[in-house]
Amino acid sequence: MAKPKLLIVEDDPGLAGQYRWAFPGHEVLLAPGRETALALLAREHPLVAIVDLGLPPDPGGVTVGFDTLDRMLRAAPTLKVIVATSHGDHQHALRAIAAGAYDFCEKPVAIELLRTVVARAQRLADLEAENRRLAEAVPATGIRRIITGSEPMLKVCRSVERLAATNVTVLLAGESGTGKEALAKALHDLGPRARGPFVAINCGAIPENLLESELFGHERGAFTGAVARSIGKIEQAQKGTLFLDEIGDMPLPLQVKLLRFLQEQVIERIGGRGTIPVDVRVVSATNRDLEQLVAEQSFREDLLYRLNAVTVRIPPLRSRPGDKLLLARWFLTQFNQQFGRSLPGFSEAAVAAIEAHDWPGNVRELENRMKRAVVMAEGRVVDAGDLELAAPAAEPEATLDLRTARLRAEREVLNQALARGGNTLSAVAKLLGVSRPTVYGLLETHGLGRHVTEADAAEEDAALPTGLQTG
Repeated sequence: MAKPKLLIVEDDPGLAGQYRWAFPGHEVLLAPGRETALALLAREHPLVAIVDLGLPPDPGGVTVGFDTLDRMLRAAPTLKVIVATSHGDHQHALRAIAAGAYDFCEKPVAIELLRTVVARAQRLADLEAENRRLAEAVPATGIRRIITGSEPMLKVCRSVERLAATNVTVLLAGESGTGKEALAKALHDLGPRARGPFVAINCGAIPENLLESELFGHERGAFTGAVARSIGKIEQAQKGTLFLDEIGDMPLPLQVKLLRFLQEQVIERIGGRGTIPVDVRVVSATNRDLEQLVAEQSFREDLLYRLNAVTVRIPPLRSRPGDKLLLARWFLTQFNQQFGRSLPGFSEAAVAAIEAHDWPGNVRELENRMKRAVVMAEGRVVDAGDLELAAPAAEPEATLDLRTARLRAEREVLNQALARGGNTLSAVAKLLGVSRPTVYGLLETHGLGRHVTEADAAEEDAALPTGLQTG
């Protein structure tokens, strides 16, 4: 693999040579001044740079250094710039951070500390670049409004695509904000009823005394205020799809009428004298445990059996590996366009906060927080405070022991490969560029081998353990 590029803007040849020696894992690009730095930035597109604030022709001042920082960030807004300042010059360091620099280091430079800062900047830059690539790519789900790279959600999308071609009733079960209506719309749009109407009704949002009229309609004079005939949602969905959201909130008396409609495909308007045949596919959704409601006698068991010919369980966002940042990046792109902003990405604290947050409101909560952040952010990037999230407590300073650091980095890469490869042995081995036995060896090294079940060597999709956490 090609080494990541590190742009170093430093006019002192001795210090520049020291930098080159200090970063053997990078392709070091040296620039003695502003113009060379801007040319290298345009040609080589590095993700991380170290910039000395005291650049010629004013090596004793910081005017040229700050101008260089400003022009570099204008040319490459996602560039992670680490500024080098004189010892004790905290005023200029803070000014540089406010101007968009990622971090700072003091001269004389502590190489080990600088290596750590550069490594963190490179990881964040790589992560942002990957998220931009995924966010800008056409979603592979085939379902509009569903953005995912996680295997649990991709499995749901594949199930929806198969079910769309049928006429069976489908129950979508999942927490609020997981995308149930988007999946219901996909069941309609991808099936033979796509040219018919898609009619949605939230059974928990309409008062009980009005819900029956909303569903079944009424004749003129059926009750006080019924001054004209009204066609209900079921009739409006003729030859199309009826989506019953929050079906668990439907009152028991209405459940009886809904059951008759599902069994016989006929309805009666309130105040009507005859039955009306209807041809409607029914998709329902709930965030409640309907079997528990049946046990509590607040939901009819026979209606449940009619509604859940097939049940699709939608995973919450916290159970979708990699999707938190993927969706955050996608929403950032969308809201940048919607509100005329140009925020290039997230601070390291924001990335950590997004990953650490449990997202009880799921994708809807993430969307709302991202919308507010894009509108209200005052900095160059979205920070944890813009999302109204607390940044996780800083981890203890990492040991500089080489073997420990190597094992830590190895475990981190292994976990990333497991998440991206869907915990599939062949995919993980391919991502890491090693053999399957080597993957087993890595798992054993990190104390994870006991979770692995040996599979037939000819089987290309042997499962790996789930739920691995970075140590």
